[in-house]
Amino acid sequence: MKNQVTTIYKQAERFAEITKTAIISGNIVRAKKCLALAERLYITGSYETKSAISNVYVFSVSSFMELRHCTISDLFPKSLKAEYSKQIHASGV
Repeated sequence: MKNQVTTIYKQAERFAEITKTAIISGNIVRAKKCLALAERLYITGSYETKSAISNVYVFSVSSFMELRHCTISDLFPKSLKAEYSKQIHASGV
């Protein structure tokens, strides 16, 4: 298959792209649904799933939103927002 995604990290990357596309197109309802699903995966997933959501998805979506001057706190669910805050404080920003 041409579009087959092979690893959990590639899947998280693709999911982040879908979320960013929803934000770009102004489909905030869909973006919030994506973020809610990512939150559920982060809370209930395996260690590898949590790692992929944190290191790939949250990083990608939050970086994109900052570059476009979007307000992250309005969209990110509680656990993802906490993970985002940890990343910001760890980086020294």
